[in-house]
Amino acid sequence: MTFDSSVQQPISNTGDAIDSMQQNPIDAPFAIVGVAASAGGLEAFRQLLSHLSTDTGMAFVLIQHLAPDRDSLLSEILTKTTSLPVREVENGMRVEPNQVYVIPPNAKMVLSQGVLQLSPREKVLGRYMPGDAFFASLAADRGHKAIGVVLSGADGDGSLGLKAIKAVGGVTFAQCEDTARFDSMPNTAVATGNVDFVLPPEKIAEELVNLSRNPMLANPQPIVVANVSPETGDALGTIFALLRSTTGVDFSQYKPTTLDRRIQRRMVLYKLDQLEDYAQYLQAHPAEVKALYEEILIHVTSFFRDPETFEVLKAQVFPTITQNKSAEFPIRIWVAGCSTGKEVYSITICLLEFLADQAIQVPIQIFATDISEQAIDKARAGVYQDNQMVEVSTERRRRFFIPLRAVTTRSAR
Repeated sequence: MTFDSSVQQPISNTGDAIDSMQQNPIDAPFAIVGVAASAGGLEAFRQLLSHLSTDTGMAFVLIQHLAPDRDSLLSEILTKTTSLPVREVENGMRVEPNQVYVIPPNAKMVLSQGVLQLSPREKVLGRYMPGDAFFASLAADRGHKAIGVVLSGADGDGSLGLKAIKAVGGVTFAQCEDTARFDSMPNTAVATGNVDFVLPPEKIAEELVNLSRNPMLANPQPIVVANVSPETGDALGTIFALLRSTTGVDFSQYKPTTLDRRIQRRMVLYKLDQLEDYAQYLQAHPAEVKALYEEILIHVTSFFRDPETFEVLKAQVFPTITQNKSAEFPIRIWVAGCSTGKEVYSITICLLEFLADQAIQVPIQIFATDISEQAIDKARAGVYQDNQMVEVSTERRRRFFIPLRAVTTRSAR
C-alpha cells in the first residue's frame, strides 16, 4: 500500500467528511461551552467557574465521569462556587445562556437543537467516553459557536470530540499539565494537535470571557469572495498569495464558506477584528501560514464511513473488477483525498474479506494520495487510538490490527 502527498488532485477531494457542515453553516443563537473531566475534575471545575463572569451569554455544560450507583452532589457543590445557576440535567432540558448544566450519574448526554438528551451510558471499546459523545453533538448543534474544554482526568476522553469542534470552526481548550491533578486526559487532547489553548482553569475562564465579547464569534460576516485572484492587492489576495508561495496550493477557487470559517477562526484565536490585520500577521509569522493551510484541510473521517457504500463495493464493484481476472495482473485501487488513511484501510479490509471467499488469488496494489503532508504521515503510520476505532468490529480489529498496549493504541497491519 502506497501513500503519497505529491500526486496532484483536485483540492476539493480533501476533507469531504465536513462538506455538509461547511455548505450549510449553523447559525446558533449563542455559544455553548462543553467541559469534560474525570479524576480531579471537581477541583478544576471549581477553579474554572469561580473565574467566570455571570454575563458571558454562554451556557456551560459539565461532563464528568461519575460513579454510576451513587447520587451526585456535584451541582450542590458547584453552586457554592459560582453565582451562575447550576442545574443537574434532566432529559429534555433546554439549554439557556448564563447557566451551568451538570451531567447526572450513569448517563450519556448529547445536545440536539438546543435540548439536552439523556440515555444510559455505554462503553466504547471497553471504556466510557461521555466527553467525546457530547462534544460531537455540540459541534453538530452549535457550529462555530461550539467550545470544548478538557480538564483533569485519567483517560483520553474528549480528545476525539475536540477535533469535531475544531472542524466546524469552534474553539478548543485543555488544562495545562502543571495544574492538572491527573494529566492524562488533557495531555491526550493536546497530543492530537486539535487544542487551541493550553492553560490553567482560571486562565481558560478569562479566555472564555474574552471570546464572549468577540463580535466575530457572535456575528461573523462573509470575508471570502469566490474567484478572487491571488494577484489582487487586497488582504484576501495577500493571504492566498502567501498560502500559494508557502505550500504550492492555490486556494482562490476553494469553497468560500470553508475558507470563511477557517480564516475567521484563526482571527478569533489571535483577537484580530480585520482581515487586513490577519494578512499582516501572516506576513510576520510564517508558521501561521502553515497552520492556516493545515486547518483549511482539517480531516474529520472514520473507518467504514457510509457503511452502505462498502456493502455496494463488496456486492457490485469487487465482483466486477475481479471477473475473469488473471493472477498475472494486480488489482489496482487509487484513493484520492485519503485523509489519515481510515478510508483506505476500510477499503482494503473489505477487499481482503471479499477475496477470502473467492477461488482466485491476485496481487493487490492500493495507492492513496492527499494534499496534506500531515494526513499522509498519519496514514502511513497506521496508528489509531481506541476511540478512533468505534466503527471497527471486534472481529476485524482482531484480524487486521495489532494492539500496542504500551501506548493504548492500535496499528494497522
